[in-house]
Amino acid sequence: MSLIILKVGGASARQAAEHVLDFVANGHDVCVVHGAGPQISAGMARRGLPVEFVGGRRVTSAEALEVVRESLAQVNGELCEALGSLAVGLMGDEIGLPAGQVTELGLVGDPLPSAPPAIVEALDGGWVPVVAPLAEGPLNVNADEMASALAVGLGAQRLWFISDVPGLLRSGAVVSAIDAAEVERLLAGGQLEGGILPKLQAAVTAARLGVKAEIGETAVVA
Repeated sequence: MSLIILKVGGASARQAAEHVLDFVANGHDVCVVHGAGPQISAGMARRGLPVEFVGGRRVTSAEALEVVRESLAQVNGELCEALGSLAVGLMGDEIGLPAGQVTELGLVGDPLPSAPPAIVEALDGGWVPVVAPLAEGPLNVNADEMASALAVGLGAQRLWFISDVPGLLRSGAVVSAIDAAEVERLLAGGQLEGGILPKLQAAVTAARLGVKAEIGETAVVA
């Protein structure tokens, strides 16, 4: 049976439930990794905390990490509710997701490929693990990068990023497929910015390690 990792943004988490249930109905194992970007930024603004990103990743202080956890827990609960009895909500730091700290960004981690027993057991039991991207520490991990690390660690066949954008846009049109080397050239040349950056980097990593990676309607090929 094939395993699909679905990464969904905080803004599209509830809507993603339909995709998840469709895959399950078609006989796939599914693991969901979600973000909570809009919720985190709003929560930080309410507390008067600065919102800063570097390369698409959020600079995270100890105070900000409290907001991150609260926001991720909220989205995790909402997504699990939308999925119903199939869902198993998991906070990444509580199930031992590993990451190396990126000290220049604060309490932020680079995730390492892994297959946490809690996720494996949920999949073996026919459930849908819904994973919040925190790592041991705890450290805040970009959800795109976490999804890629889990796809590699769990041996997934497909990694699909669902977001509120249709895919990689060039000259106003969606790119149907792009080579990993071309992605790296664009990234090195500074021709892309914002939230697409970690998605593309994560997709390249997964594709080069044998996982079919797609961002919306854009396939990233090794």
